[in-house]
Amino acid sequence: MKRLLSAVALLALGLAAGCSSKTTQPAEVQPVPRILVFYKTSGFYHASIPDGIRAIQQLGAAHNFLVDTTKRAENFQPATLRHYRAVVFLNTTQDVLNQEQQTAFEQYIRSGNGFVGVHAATDTEYNWPWYNQLVGAYFMSHPQIQQATVRVSNKAHAATRHLPDAWLRTDEWYNFRDINPALTVLATLDESTYSGGTNGPTHPIAWYHAYDGGRAFYTAGGHTAESYSEPLFVQHLLGGIQYAIGEK
Repeated sequence: MKRLLSAVALLALGLAAGCSSKTTQPAEVQPVPRILVFYKTSGFYHASIPDGIRAIQQLGAAHNFLVDTTKRAENFQPATLRHYRAVVFLNTTQDVLNQEQQTAFEQYIRSGNGFVGVHAATDTEYNWPWYNQLVGAYFMSHPQIQQATVRVSNKAHAATRHLPDAWLRTDEWYNFRDINPALTVLATLDESTYSGGTNGPTHPIAWYHAYDGGRAFYTAGGHTAESYSEPLFVQHLLGGIQYAIGEK
């Protein structure tokens, strides 16, 4: 009887061991990425900012990323920024961060995070050379709002692969200075299709690049409220955000 019980016990142990060896561990659940939309202005205030915020929130809900919004520069500190995969400067203008906040943001990008600049993000922080290189250029001037043709030259990026080669739209078209030569330009503005352009035949209007350990995308569109209900532009913005997050 003892031998039988021992055999049964050994068999049970063997079965248990066999079962445990085949148990698969559950896959690690990746956290949903979170972005911060920053819209502080110290100069011109764009009335389209609420429309831009709403459009980005809708994109987050539809494409599985969380969106926080702020115009408080005090949030640019390591303990707060560490929660975000990317920060969007949505029509910011002039000086928006102090020296300590600038340093915190530089460290944030160097940690491998992302930046998205929309329209007046290039009309921001003229005395911060690091930011000039990050955003890619500084605003110089613009003509009146009018229709123009955007020439999409690079469709290998999530922000442009859905766009037509010739993208006709209406916006406030920026001219730039201090353009970073290391940018990868996605689209240019055809100055023959509107009046007031000063950057010539290679007038950049949307670009991206790896910078100082992080990722940066910029689009000069987005002055008008109508931009943020325009399907092609909203998809363009989504692709830029996904790149900055590190998903595309």
